[in-house]
Amino acid sequence: MIDQLLKTPFTELTGVRHPVVQTGMGWVSGPRLVSGTANAGGLGILASATMTFDELEKAIVEVRSRTDHPFGVNLRADAADAPDRCRLLIEHGVKVASFALAPKPELIAKLKEHDIVVMPSIGAAKHAVKVASWGADAVMVQGGEGGGHTGPVPTTLLLPTVLDAVDIPVVAAGGFFDGRGLAAALSYGAAGVGMGTRFLLTQDSAVPDAVKRLYLDRGLTDTVVTAKVDGMPHRMLRTDLVAELEDSGAWKRMGPTLRRTMEFKRTTGMSWLGLARDGRAMKKAQGRTLAQMALAANTPMMLKAGLVDGDTSAGVLASGQVVGVIDDLPTCEELVDRIVIQAAEELRRTSSYVLRR
Repeated sequence: MIDQLLKTPFTELTGVRHPVVQTGMGWVSGPRLVSGTANAGGLGILASATMTFDELEKAIVEVRSRTDHPFGVNLRADAADAPDRCRLLIEHGVKVASFALAPKPELIAKLKEHDIVVMPSIGAAKHAVKVASWGADAVMVQGGEGGGHTGPVPTTLLLPTVLDAVDIPVVAAGGFFDGRGLAAALSYGAAGVGMGTRFLLTQDSAVPDAVKRLYLDRGLTDTVVTAKVDGMPHRMLRTDLVAELEDSGAWKRMGPTLRRTMEFKRTTGMSWLGLARDGRAMKKAQGRTLAQMALAANTPMMLKAGLVDGDTSAGVLASGQVVGVIDDLPTCEELVDRIVIQAAEELRRTSSYVLRR
C-alpha cells in the first residue's frame, strides 16, 4: 500500500488512507473484497442486504480478522431488523454505516453516539439536504452511469447540484474507474469516489472468473436500464435473459417471481410476516406499487444466480457503464494504488494551468 497522497474531508472523517470507496454490492461485497479494499487503504463496504443477521455478524468478524483498517457496512434503512443490525455495527466497532435509503433520524443519532460515520446514498440534492439536516456525516451520490438503482441524470450534472446543496463530504459514484475520474471528482469539490463495477472486476472479488470474463468482453453500449427485474430502474448487462424480461408481460413473469420469492424466503430465513413487514416498509419509503414489491424479491435471487452461481441464463448481472472501458483484473491494492497515483499526478499537472500572480 502506497503512502497517503491525497487528504480530503472524507479521509479525515473515516480514517482511511485514500478517498476511494468500494460500494456495497449484493452477493459481491463480501469479507474478501472488503478486507482487500481496506488493506489497500480504501473504504470497503460489506453488502448486508443479501445476508441474514447471523451471516452479517459472521462477515463482520471475518473482515475484522483480515484487516485492522476501517471498513463499512451497507444497510437497508427500510428493513424490519435495521435497528438490530445497527447494534451489530456498534458492538463490533464498524467505522461506517452506509444506507441505500435515508435512515430515520433516531437511527442516525444512535450510530453517531458511538462514533459511527453515517453515509446514506442519495440520488438528488433534496435528498442530500434532508439527510444532512438529520445528522448524516456524508453522502454518496450516484449518477445515471452507475449499476444500481439510479435515475437518468449523469454524475457530471448531479454531483455539482449536491455539492451546492450541502456542506458535508460528498462521495461521487457512477462512471468512475481510474485516477482521472478521482481527480475530476475532487476538482468538482467531492471528497472521494465510489466504485462498484471496477471493484467487482478485481482478483479479490469472489464473482466466478467466467462471469468476470463476460464483463470484460462488454463495450460501452452493452448495458441497459430496466425496471422489469424488480420494478425499479436497474442497470444490467445486456443478456438474452434481460432481453426476454424486457419483452415479457407481467403475467408471464408472475410464476418465476413467486418461485424466486420462495427461494429468497428460504435463503434469508425470513418469515412470511417478516417479508410482509419489509414490503410495507418498502411501499412507504419508496412508494412502490404492490406489483413492484412482488418483483422486488426477484432481484437478490436473480443476482445470486448470475454473480455467485455463474448461471447467466437464469440470473442478471448488474453493471455500470464503465464496464465498457475496463480490461483487466488487478488486485484491490494494485487498483487503489494506481488510481491514487494517477489522480495525484493529474492534479499536479492541471495545477500548472493556474497563472501565478
